[in-house]
Amino acid sequence: MAAVEEFEITIDAKGKVHLSVRGVPGETCLEISAELEALLGNMLEDRHLTAEYYEKPLTAPVRELKLKSMGKS
Repeated sequence: MAAVEEFEITIDAKGKVHLSVRGVPGETCLEISAELEALLGNMLEDRHLTAEYYEKPLTAPVRELKLKSMGKS
């Protein structure tokens, strides 16, 4: 069974954007987050690497990035 990849983007009251990537081992998380960062205007102020970053990826997944709005219409 493949791991579930999760991306959480939150914007705090001061407008600071927080991006969390979970379920993506190795440097692949940086590749994915770079795409998301670009879509968010490249406003990265700092980066915290998790233990998953230091794990070896099992396979090279093929992925398609789909974004959906979670805001009210």
